[in-house]
Amino acid sequence: MSDIRLTGRIAAERVRLYAVPRAPGDIVAALKAIDVPTELVSDALDDLGIDGVLSASIVKPTIPGSMIVGPALTLRNIPLPQSPHATIIANHLNRQADFEAHNLTQPGDVLVVEGGRYVSNMGGISATMAKRQGSPGTIIWGGIRDVRHSRSIGHPIWSTDVTAKTGRWRQETIEINGPVNIGGITVYPGDIVCADDSAVCFIPRIHAEEVVRRVLRRLETDEDSMRFLAEGRAITDFPKPDPAAFRE
Repeated sequence: MSDIRLTGRIAAERVRLYAVPRAPGDIVAALKAIDVPTELVSDALDDLGIDGVLSASIVKPTIPGSMIVGPALTLRNIPLPQSPHATIIANHLNRQADFEAHNLTQPGDVLVVEGGRYVSNMGGISATMAKRQGSPGTIIWGGIRDVRHSRSIGHPIWSTDVTAKTGRWRQETIEINGPVNIGGITVYPGDIVCADDSAVCFIPRIHAEEVVRRVLRRLETDEDSMRFLAEGRAITDFPKPDPAAFRE
């Protein structure tokens, strides 16, 4: 996309894609319409034998009650050697390129970061940029800071660590929109991210339509079960699950 102007925070060849691939728009809309989607998404991924779920007790949300769905825009940070640390600080050499990722963000994109633990991969200014660009939230395998600020602007972040220690002098962004490893799960740009109070789910884009089909079907059976219970009928009459229902 020649009309994209980069910020220069990272070498152009390290930006693998200027725009993330898009799943059909109704996929994201269908998941957004569900009140608590990660349980249903997790079950659908199980049906398909896909390991794509991280517990929210590990990747913790900063704003309880938040729910986001959107395509992943990925960024990978790697640690810098300790020896040049003092020189980097003295010269104010910020090697992180989250600003470039925000520059490429389209409304609805979810930034997914593979980064360092115990150092910040996103602070207040970065969270504000993400919010301004239309990102519903951010997923970070690593640390963040300025949590009070990101909460105040309504930008939820799921992260493994919270710290005051900056990552600017301690790590370097090596790639944008390449594959990232998030807690052992490989996430590609354009994969669908679904996160709430229970979990963070990553849906491979090539399986997104099938996952949503199964989610909607399971939602119907769950609603039938809730209606059964609301009627006050005996638990002994509760319908047994059909083992073949989700094998298609």
